[in-house]
Amino acid sequence: MSILIIEAFYGGSHKQLVDLLQEELEDCVLYTLPAKKWHWRARTSALYFSQNIPISEHYRLLFASSVLNLTELAALRPDLGKLKKILYFHENQLVYPVKKCQERDFQYGYNQILSCLVADVVVFNSVFNMESFLTSIGKFVKLIPDHRPKDLESIIRPKCQVVYFPIRFPDVSREHDKDPETFFKVLMHLKDLGLNFHVSVLGETFTDVPDVFSESKETLGSSVLHWGYLPSKDDYFQVLCMADVVVSTAKHEFFGVAMLEAVYCGCYPLCPKDLVYPEIFPAEYLYSTPEQLSKRLQNFCKRPDIIRKHLYKGEMAPFSWAALHGKFRSLLTTEPREDL
Repeated sequence: MSILIIEAFYGGSHKQLVDLLQEELEDCVLYTLPAKKWHWRARTSALYFSQNIPISEHYRLLFASSVLNLTELAALRPDLGKLKKILYFHENQLVYPVKKCQERDFQYGYNQILSCLVADVVVFNSVFNMESFLTSIGKFVKLIPDHRPKDLESIIRPKCQVVYFPIRFPDVSREHDKDPETFFKVLMHLKDLGLNFHVSVLGETFTDVPDVFSESKETLGSSVLHWGYLPSKDDYFQVLCMADVVVSTAKHEFFGVAMLEAVYCGCYPLCPKDLVYPEIFPAEYLYSTPEQLSKRLQNFCKRPDIIRKHLYKGEMAPFSWAALHGKFRSLLTTEPREDL
């Protein structure tokens, strides 16, 4: 097995990516930890993997998401430190939203910066993700009271590239950072106006679920078609194919797999004119305020035929595995190194 894949948070899009790579690429071996207690995975997974990944002379390349502290792993396991190391960013901790600024733990972002310095190649799933990370490094290190490191952006940037998250689209013939309050507030307003609609709220449930979810489910009552996590991907896509509109109210999004999957299944997307969305969706699918979102949904409720006849004007192909597999194969091509 020449490609060693490590995923410290094996769930959601992180799981989707490494499962796809292991299935589609030859000579891969995968080591994971369950997608629970993210903060502890970021703090301690390197030590766990250092003790649980067998020593092998066959490894030539290491691919890991940025949850892993790559610096610690390379120090604890010099044999792995010698490999070509590729770090993939699903999200970055320099601009990841927190409820209060003082809640931001400096160490998470600092670990990602260190991991970039150790990595040979740093890959981001969007230009927004890459630029928001790189351009925040200077401000971030100013939090250090004295003896600050210098020129980190200029050191890291040459290693960086963007390779969109590869989606294996189906054959059709998911916390406070997603801002559920705004989403449900808009739906309540539609209900107060007496407009007819149905809603499906899909996604994994983690430890802390905002109260607004349970309260809204009760208030929306018979308007709810589906609620919660659908373990079967086929069932999930079936629900998407039944829907007319897919809405994001996210305050944090570095890519947005679920939105693209829904659009592929025929949904009309409505996304904030912010974050990664302008990079992926044409302007007509973006809104600037909750009021704009509400007005558009009101119109759709009154005239559902408008969206049912609509043909999506954006591009889906660039985000497909079919289009991206060549880039990933090139990225994960292992060339023998003289020092191994």
